[in-house]
Formats: sequence, structure tokens, C-alpha cells
Amino acid sequence: MSFTAPGHQTPVNLSLCSSSLKRKMLPVRSLDSDGCRFMPLVVLELASDTKEEAIVWLLGRIRDQQQNGGAELLVEQLGPGAAALEKENPNVFLVGASWQRLLTGAEDMGLFKEFHDGSMRTFTYTNKQNFKDFKGDGDGFLSTAECQLIIKHELDTLRAKDETHVPGYTHAKLYPGKSIIRRLQSKGILVQMFPLHEKEKLKKLSFSWYNKAKLSLQPINDIRQYYGEGLALYFSFLEYFTFALLPMALFGVPYYLFDWEDYDKYVVFAVFNLIWCTVMLEVWKRHSATLAYCWGTLSRKKAFEEPRPGFHGVLGFNPVTGREEPLYSSTKRLLRVYLVSLPFVLLCLYMSLYVMMIYFMMEGWALAVHDEDPTFWTGILVFIPSVIYAVVIEVMNLIYRYAAEFLTKWENHRLESSHQNHLVLKVLVFNFFNCFASLFYIAFVMQDVVLLRQSLATLLITSQILNQIMEAFLPYWLQRRRNKKMIRRVQKRITLLDKELPLADQVRLEADMSTYLGTFDDYLELFLLFGYVSLFSCVYPLAAVLVVLNNITEVYSDAFKMCRVFRRPFSDPAANIGVWQLAFEAMSAIAVVTNCALIGMSPQVKAYFPESPTQLILWTVAVEHCLLAFKFILAFLIPDVPKHIRIKLARLEFESLKALKKKKMLEAAELNKSVR
Repeated sequence: MSFTAPGHQTPVNLSLCSSSLKRKMLPVRSLDSDGCRFMPLVVLELASDTKEEAIVWLLGRIRDQQQNGGAELLVEQLGPGAAALEKENPNVFLVGASWQRLLTGAEDMGLFKEFHDGSMRTFTYTNKQNFKDFKGDGDGFLSTAECQLIIKHELDTLRAKDETHVPGYTHAKLYPGKSIIRRLQSKGILVQMFPLHEKEKLKKLSFSWYNKAKLSLQPINDIRQYYGEGLALYFSFLEYFTFALLPMALFGVPYYLFDWEDYDKYVVFAVFNLIWCTVMLEVWKRHSATLAYCWGTLSRKKAFEEPRPGFHGVLGFNPVTGREEPLYSSTKRLLRVYLVSLPFVLLCLYMSLYVMMIYFMMEGWALAVHDEDPTFWTGILVFIPSVIYAVVIEVMNLIYRYAAEFLTKWENHRLESSHQNHLVLKVLVFNFFNCFASLFYIAFVMQDVVLLRQSLATLLITSQILNQIMEAFLPYWLQRRRNKKMIRRVQKRITLLDKELPLADQVRLEADMSTYLGTFDDYLELFLLFGYVSLFSCVYPLAAVLVVLNNITEVYSDAFKMCRVFRRPFSDPAANIGVWQLAFEAMSAIAVVTNCALIGMSPQVKAYFPESPTQLILWTVAVEHCLLAFKFILAFLIPDVPKHIRIKLARLEFESLKALKKKKMLEAAELNKSVR
């Protein structure tokens, strides 16, 4: 038979069933009566030199029935495309599933879907007809992103049985009950696994997202349907952060235009800044909780986390699962963290401090030259050290990022969540110190407000320009160069009437695209921008305006990257922005201390304590403690979850307990009946 990937018009012949009928398939999401319909969802690419016995074994396990330990999925090898290249990897496979298998997989994953009464409940196959939007055989009930996530889940949970090693690879040991896919990834046998794009849906999403100029909001629900909750939450936070900055920007413009030299009045702006930070983050938590509830991820239980593919150790038994798996001493890991990683981070911080002092020497030299001969060119020279320092900061951050990733991987954390937490901590500490140390030094050691304003503006503008180049233009340029040769060959074989790529060529083109590494760098950029605004914007009120402009371009550049540069990532069913919420809240707490210190340094406040600097410090500390207390009280008074959602969750929990009690009563009645 033949099938067509979503949005493709050129079918690829595959023998998926015994029926001899050949049909051109439209984008399909279900099986028909003879079970022949197939929709490719996920691509598996094995190494080009993978041994035949390993391929046969893996495909057999993927196709085998669940009761036999298989995944019960559909899988076929991708044939050569119309633009077959030399040395083309033949070990590329398309994976799909029957519609019934996808529904049972949704139940296995614990997906939440909307019930007929409007509540969000865990999907169950036996009760499927009572869920909203489930019609007929359920075609269209699950989004393609959810289907692809189910496929990934079923492949990840494909476990070894009595095999001791991957066939043909004696060094690739297998342990009973452990994930086969993760072992193949760690040994380099499985090169990559990624979901396929849907060309028509991607085209519509691109048009509504970034292809047309508009003043409306982003299509968050469409983004969630196509890319999943994790990316939708990031773009929702980016949009929310941009709108939350508007009051700060509108409040700051008059200060910049009319009170530029009157620093005393910035006290009001600093107080407004402190209140804004707290309210902004607390309202976001309520908004994200509302989104997560509507998307069915707020109450979803986290699945048992498997070891990372790169985790290694001596063979032993997991005390929790009782399975045989590699174990690594936590003592050795802690020694690596505290005796190697921590000293390395401190060394990097010292180097950052050393570079900062060189910057101040250059700054002093430039100011001295300008004071001796104040001309137009020496005026420009004054800004050169700040620009160079901003570029050096970005380069140091990039180099340190690679070093932090290497160290975190070397620490050999068992779980991906632990790995990410240690990486985030390393990167945040260095980036915070590297980006803000010079500003703290100027503000509280040199106490030069003019230089602080100039340095903040230069660092902010330069970092934004560099980020746009690194995140948007550079990846797109590299991707075009990488795919230029293949695109040229494909286009030679496509007629003017047929604008669509053949499926085989499209799959191989997507396989060669850059891998999206997640929202880490995107959140990190927003974290640093939030720091620039919350820490020092009272001395440079236009900071919020610049960040708003940056975020608007960030929306379009990030949307362009997701649709044109990166291959489609798997959906991430996130309930919130995770550890980044804590990072932003920590930054807002630091902002209280910083702004109180800036207020205490203002001439207007110093005038009240002309002969007692100690009393001024004590009053500043007292006010800072009061504001921190007010901040925490305000955070406590604003619930993280809206009341109507808390009522729905409590009602659902009550119904679950009621159903469980009824089930136990029925079981007891059956037991009594059998005893009689």
C-alpha cells in the first residue's frame, strides 16, 4: 500500500499489510476496517553501519504485541527519495501506530482530556465516549503532538527481557527491565529520534504566528497543539513578560525625558519597581496555572523517571524498582561536585572579576582622553570600552556554557532532572556575576550614577544585538548552508506544478536540520533582561522600553527558528516554567536589596542624615527588611491557583474518593457473597 505524511502529496510505497489494494492516503489519524492505514509520526535514524541482526531485533521488538513485551507499533524503512544522495543512510525508519493503540497509549501516559461536564480528567479507554470532542472512532481527538509523544513514550518504555546485549554488539549490555532505546542512544547505535512536521499545519501556524504583521496576541493554543505545553508556556511567558513591562516603560519615559538629572525623584520609580516585580511574578503563576489546567497538565502525575542515556556505573540492583541497572556512588558524585566543579566555577568567577577590572582600566583611560580633548571622536571613544566589555561578556558566557555542560555530564547524575538542575545552577551563578558584577561595582563602590546609567544602556543594547545575531541570523545562515546542496538537488526533480517535497526527501531534509535543545537559553536571556530591569532601571528608566522592543523581535525570531530552522521537538507536557520561576523570584528578592541601596544613596535621602552615615545604613536596612516582608506577605495573599480552578480540582478529588469508596464497598459485597 502507500501512505502520505501530513501535508505531502507524493506517496511512498510500503508493504504494511496483506491487502493488495493500493491507495493514495490523505493525512490519516486512524485505522480503517482492514487495518491498512498508516500515518508516519516519528523518525528513527540508526547509524549507517548498524548491523543487520540489531536492526531486525529492534524492529521486531517495536512491532511485537504488548503482552510479549513489544511496543505494538507500526514501523517501516524509508526508501530512497527522488533526490537520492551519495552515501545516503539507509537505516531511517518511520514509526506510527493504529488509532486504538494511540488511545491506549494516552491512557498509559495519564493524559488529561476535557470531560463532558467541562472538567479535566485522566483519559481512560473504556470511558472514552464520555470525553468531549470524542466522536466516532476518536479520529482527531488527540493532536499530532500528543500522538508523537505517545509514540516516544512507548518507545522509551520498550524494555529488555532476557537479552544480555544488543544483537551484534557484545559491548552494548542490556539489563532486564531497562529501556532499550536509551541504551541504543548511549552506545551511538540510535543516532536520532524526532517527530515529523505537518506541512499544512506548519504553514498555517507560520502565517498566524510571524508571517503577517499584527498587533494581536500570539496563537498560544495553536502553538500548544503543534509543539506541546512546554514551548507554549515559554511563548506565553514571553508575551506576558512583554505586556507586564508596558506599565514600567510608560512610567519610565517621563522620568527619562523630564527628570534626567534629578536623581532624587527616582526613589518613586524604585518603589514602583519593587511592587511591580512581586505582582508581576505572582499574577504569572495564576495565569500559568490556568493555562496548565485548561491543557490538562496541572494535576498530571509525573512518571517514574528513567536514568539518563549517558549515565554509567557498576552493575547492581535498584533498591526502589528491584531491577538490575548501573549504579554510581553518590559520594563520588559529591566529591566531583565540591572538589572539581565548585573550584572551577569559583575560578571562572575570579577570571570574570579580572576581566571586569581590565574594563574599568580601559574606561578610565577613555574618560581621561575625553577630558583632555573633548571632541566628537573622543566622545565616541568613551562608549567603546563598554561595547567591548559587552561582547567579551557574551563570549565568556558562551565558553562557560560549554564547560558547564561538560562538567555536569562528567558528574554523572542519574536523572535528567538532577542533571538539568545542576547545569542551571552553574550557568545562572556565572551569568549573573558576569553580567551584573560591573554594575554593582559602579553603583555601590564607585557610586557613579552617570557611569552606571551609561554602562547599563551599553550592556543592554549590545547584548540584545548580539543575542539576535546568535539566536536568529546565525542559525538560519548555517542551516541554509548545510541544506543548500540537498535543496538544490531536490528542486531539480520537482515540477513547477508540484510544490511539495516527496516524503523521503522531506524526512531526510528534516533529519539534517538543527536539533532544538530546549528553552534553557531562551529563559536565560529573559532572566538576564529581567535582572537589568528590576535591579537598576531606576537610574535608567528606558531599560524597560528597550526590553519591550527586544521581546517583540524575540517573538518573531523565535517563531521563525521553530518553524524554519529547527526540526520539530517532542511535546513537553509541562505544568509551569519549572526552576525558572524560582530563579525569577530570587532575582526579584535581590532587586529589593539593590533598589533600597540605590534609594539610600540618593542625595534626597542622604540629606536627612547629614552627620550620621551609620544611621542612614540602619534605616536603609530596616526599610529593605520591611519591603521584603511586604513582598512575601503580598506573595502569600495572592493565591498561586485561581479559586475557580481550586474548586474544580477539589471536586474532582472528592469524586475520585467517592468512586474509590464505592468500588471498595462493591468488592466487600462480592467477597461476602462468595463466603456465603
